Amino acid sequence: MFAIYKKELRSYFLNAIGYVYVGVFLAVSALICCYTTLGMQSYDTSLYFTYIIFSFIVLIPLLTMKLFSEEKKLRTEQLLMTAPVSIFSMVFGKFLAAFTLFVSSVLVSCINFFPLYTYANAEGLNDAYATAVGPVGISIFCCTIGIICIGMAFIAIGLFVSSLTENQLAAAIITVAIIVAMLVLNLVNEFIDNHVIRFIINWVCFVSRFSTFVSGMLDPSALLYYISITAVFLLLTVRVYDKRRWG
Repeated sequence: MFAIYKKELRSYFLNAIGYVYVGVFLAVSALICCYTTLGMQSYDTSLYFTYIIFSFIVLIPLLTMKLFSEEKKLRTEQLLMTAPVSIFSMVFGKFLAAFTLFVSSVLVSCINFFPLYTYANAEGLNDAYATAVGPVGISIFCCTIGIICIGMAFIAIGLFVSSLTENQLAAAIITVAIIVAMLVLNLVNEFIDNHVIRFIINWVCFVSRFSTFVSGMLDPSALLYYISITAVFLLLTVRVYDKRRWG
């Protein structure tokens, strides 16, 4: 598994995808921070993190579209399946490489908050929002954990989609469509009168579960939900390759 992990992580920087992803992520996060939290001169980071989540519509497919599609296109998929590693190790190694690049970008983007955090401490947290949710650092920490978990689930979904096609563009488009559907459910829910349907949509909606992180709390149920989604799609990907190996 570690050999596959290193190979995939290295491959991101042997072509332009890794550099493009990191550059776009950091540029987008900096622009969003300038036009939301810093631009509004507020300690409220909820709008910033919400926009970051919606930026995953483009960023995550860019990260995952090549993971298995490229192997099929280059006809190296059979080498992977006959390698002396388990299917799970192969899938998890690729997932871990994408997740490592994603988390690294998220952590580096947290530099955007250094001026805000310093200013908040100097001002003694006089802002009403900061007073309501506690220290600014706690809110940022919880939101960062939240978007990492959401990104983790989306990467697993993108990995699964990539395992179904050899066309990277098709993998990216399908992943975009799935992420859009999962993110806009919360908006659709506002126009539904049936309480049962509203409850079901609210239960599967990614954005609604993120609200507890915004309030400065780590919600165990939300964490378990995102981990469960990740596990389900990783197992589905393993199942796809199990059928191909023995089919």
